[in-house]
Amino acid sequence: MKKYVVASLILVVMSFAVAPSFAQIRKIPSEVTEALKEKYPDADNVSWKDKLTVFSASFELNNEKYEARFTDKGEWKSTEKEINQSELPGDVKDGFDKSKYADWELKYVYTIELPDNEIQYRLQVAKNDIQKKNLLFNSDGKLLKDNITLK
Repeated sequence: MKKYVVASLILVVMSFAVAPSFAQIRKIPSEVTEALKEKYPDADNVSWKDKLTVFSASFELNNEKYEARFTDKGEWKSTEKEINQSELPGDVKDGFDKSKYADWELKYVYTIELPDNEIQYRLQVAKNDIQKKNLLFNSDGKLLKDNITLK
């Protein structure tokens, strides 16, 4: 019995050690990289992540950090940027203050640019070290989503 446990344990450890070498990484399509260059021609320090449903480009522009998302066909989906809490528009601040999360600590604020010049705001809030949420507001201050986050 001990031999089977040891052999199983060795197999599990080996599969984790070997798996990364067999991992298939999708190449960033040229349509996607060209779409970023067209939308943000002055982007610096670009790094890409494959998020399965979209390709995400992290980059710097005018000394600020951004993250843009594109489909595999190069269609731009959104661009997100962290902003200071003081830059949060009054309507969004009021919406947060009137929400059931008003007593939660506001940790981070992001602005999200979407197609058709739509702007949304993602507020990361925490009640404690375990209870954390991402709140998504439209520019009128209406809470659109509240998702649990681990960050």
